Amino acid sequence: MLGDSGREGEYIQRLVFMMAEPNPNAEMKRVWIDSQTEDEILKGIREAKNMSEYDSLSDSAYLRAKEDYLIGINFSRLLSIIFGNRVAKKINEERVSISVGRVMTCVLGMVVTRERDIRNFVKTKYYKLSGDFGGEENFKAEWRVSEKSKFYESPLLYNETGFKKEETAKKFIEFLNGKEAVIDSVKKSKQKENPPLLFNLAEIQNECTKRFKIKPDETLEIIQELYEKKLVTYPRTDARVLSTAIAKVITQNLNGLAKGFKDEEIQGFLAKMSAEKYSTNLEKTKYVNDSKITDHYAIIPTGQGFENYDGLSDLKKNVYKLIVKRFLSIFYPSAEYNKISVVIKIDDEEFCANEKVCINRGYLDVLKGETVEKDSNINLLNNLKKGEKIPVNFIEIKEGETSPPNRYNSGSIILAMENAGKLIEDEALREQIKGAGIGTSATRAEIIKKLERIGYIAINSKTQIITPTDKGEVVYDVVLGSMPDMLNPELTASWEKGLDMVAKKEIEPEIFMGKLERYIRGKIAKLVIPM
Repeated sequence: MLGDSGREGEYIQRLVFMMAEPNPNAEMKRVWIDSQTEDEILKGIREAKNMSEYDSLSDSAYLRAKEDYLIGINFSRLLSIIFGNRVAKKINEERVSISVGRVMTCVLGMVVTRERDIRNFVKTKYYKLSGDFGGEENFKAEWRVSEKSKFYESPLLYNETGFKKEETAKKFIEFLNGKEAVIDSVKKSKQKENPPLLFNLAEIQNECTKRFKIKPDETLEIIQELYEKKLVTYPRTDARVLSTAIAKVITQNLNGLAKGFKDEEIQGFLAKMSAEKYSTNLEKTKYVNDSKITDHYAIIPTGQGFENYDGLSDLKKNVYKLIVKRFLSIFYPSAEYNKISVVIKIDDEEFCANEKVCINRGYLDVLKGETVEKDSNINLLNNLKKGEKIPVNFIEIKEGETSPPNRYNSGSIILAMENAGKLIEDEALREQIKGAGIGTSATRAEIIKKLERIGYIAINSKTQIITPTDKGEVVYDVVLGSMPDMLNPELTASWEKGLDMVAKKEIEPEIFMGKLERYIRGKIAKLVIPM
């Protein structure tokens, strides 16, 4: 059988298999591919495994479907019956049905919680000190508290670089005025910055939202089309690395791009790779890691399918080039920087100046293009010597202000869903479900789309910023008061972890199903019996 590789693809195939009622004595094999190129399809057919090899994945897929249906149908009906009229009155509607789900309710909770954090945020001012040093060839340095400072662990501090009250800062300046400034240390270092990991679906959905202001489901549709036109590998992947097997033949993808992709910019990057003899041996780099791949490796160009490229829209071409650039960047050298950190002392008080300048752009040439370097005092700082006395031109107060958290946009919420395990406060459980998010790469965009469709969230068409609607907030309050764990990423991620354990044969499907049934019956009993 040939279909989408992965848990949801397996589920669809098993349903088709059941409806088709094939000869039970026929030998059935599963074809698993990562792209729709001819070579990959032929390889998949050659290496096809017996269907039974994927039975545990099928079990996980069935359980996911049962779980989502049972939680959705039972809790939606229950809350609608108990709280529907109350919700309708609050939003001035005649009647309301409440829709909840294992993943969507948790995502609604993330959006509402963020919105209320912003709404309740109170700005706090704080006051920092900035010194101007060095006479005519001057540079700036910021004060910070040190263990020898008179303000070390003082309640007057807002943080290690600022004061709660402007008056405290003014008195401190009076204390420092007229005192001698001496260079306490000059530390020079080099820093390397490696290219980022490759795109998985969540990362490219977030990137396309930022760059092109499109929704995650639109990004998925585009990449699905690129996949079907043989231009990129399978899109519904959580991995940001390649497998060892693919790394060994990665030159095929590069050669395909060099021969077939008629794009001047990309050809320039490939020509530089060839001229500079950049290594294509990825096997011992962070970009290859079999342990971080479940169903599929990262999204990369196949190096084929260019007969379909010219017919794409400009947006689709731009998304494709985004994938190609991220792919090519991993073969480029690291970006390199010279860094210098200078500490100036006035009495026992420290002022710090830091500068960083790029000396080798490396992969930045691919991902960032031409950029203008900002003016730097690195040469001036570089000439300073420890123990040197320098003039203090003046010390001034800089007023700062705390900022509320940013609202989610339709891309960043996808990343937040993928990394929901990091939101769990319990350290032991957080480690236990490390890497588990809420939803899957195949379903997250559709969850956001559904929340918007049923009127729980609104997405600004120009900025893609997400805000909860009045209806969404009232439903959130209902769930918070009746079954608050449905809003907690901890619950959703732990269920997802359980499905993964079934797929890996670490627990039996019956154990998972028993736990699910007990959970649903327990929730219903708690809400119904008291009434």
